[in-house]
Amino acid sequence: MRRQTAAELIKQARTARGWSQADLAREVCRAAGVPVDTLGRQEIYRYETGRRTPREWLPFVAGALSIPVADLERAASIKARERTPTTIADFLPPDDPLEPPDAASGRQIGMSAVRDLTQRVHGLRLADDVLAGGDLIGPALRELRTAVRLYSDASYSDSVGRELLRGIGELAQIAGWIASDAGRHVEAERIYRLGIVASHRAGDLTLGANLLGSLAYQRSNTGDVRAGVTMATTACEQATDGPPRARALYSDRVAWAHAKAQASQDAIRALGAAAEALAEHADEDEPGYLYWVDAGELQVMEARVYTELHRPLRAVPILRDVLERYDATHTRELALYLSWLAVAYAEANEPEEAAATAHRVISLSSDVASERTAERVRVVLTALRPYRDVPDVRDVLDWVS
Repeated sequence: MRRQTAAELIKQARTARGWSQADLAREVCRAAGVPVDTLGRQEIYRYETGRRTPREWLPFVAGALSIPVADLERAASIKARERTPTTIADFLPPDDPLEPPDAASGRQIGMSAVRDLTQRVHGLRLADDVLAGGDLIGPALRELRTAVRLYSDASYSDSVGRELLRGIGELAQIAGWIASDAGRHVEAERIYRLGIVASHRAGDLTLGANLLGSLAYQRSNTGDVRAGVTMATTACEQATDGPPRARALYSDRVAWAHAKAQASQDAIRALGAAAEALAEHADEDEPGYLYWVDAGELQVMEARVYTELHRPLRAVPILRDVLERYDATHTRELALYLSWLAVAYAEANEPEEAAATAHRVISLSSDVASERTAERVRVVLTALRPYRDVPDVRDVLDWVS
């Protein structure tokens, strides 16, 4: 039977007493006979996430929680490989970006305020379908600031508070996506982590998995492939009871993370899991943010994964099939998906087709304020350069030079 770690033991004993992390910090200081602000809440947070072991504070932590010192010492000696699997809670930021409101502060709000926020969030999602991050980053950040201020300043019931936190989490997901598309990756990560805090407090594992999976996608695409795999896998494991389209989306992100890490078998298995999950989709109740997850999107990811794994003969027919039916009003996505087709053509030794597709990618991207499309144009041009002696390729390369 697996033994509890010190992190698990401390958190379990604290929550059983109904204490916050700040409460425990104060009680530990009292047990140690030192001023109550000597040990802060952040240190308790580090103990409970396994980032740090109590060491000299261990007997006082044990005393405050009425745990035998020997039991806590044994728990603290457990090696890292024996610890529990990573969870969404392990990615909470050490600070508190969402200050809980005072019980009697601010104007009273009800569910109508939450519904208004939900409608604005969905409006941002629909806008993101046709506009790029550079166009939407201002409105998205203003909406997020307004929602966080409402949470901190208003007064509301517990049920309204939970729904407000859920709305902030959903808003953080689309705002983080928009910031990432605008190339503001550091800001996007802060926003995603704020959303993870909101979803955690709301008790919404499916939403938390969406936020962590979005952060995993950014990490994978910006070169931190190891973190991308860890985050995407954790998100998927935490959403096993979520609706089918959520599980399909999160498995797709696992597939992409493994593809970026060149772990081909893991990536292909995750693609299969995504398809199996989507096949279960019927008329179940599900969050609104899953509206875009369908068979076509899974096909696109499958083709992207095969392109990333340098299997162009698998990727090309899938992408051609999907792009024949794709909504041309979604300019950014069309340019992105065409970019993978261009690279797949180049790797399949079809330089003329690659050049023609690259021309479309560049034309579509020219007026799109998206760092994603700009980066994909650079990738496409790199794929074309070995074929510079081919006239069609040379024309494209000269056109952008």
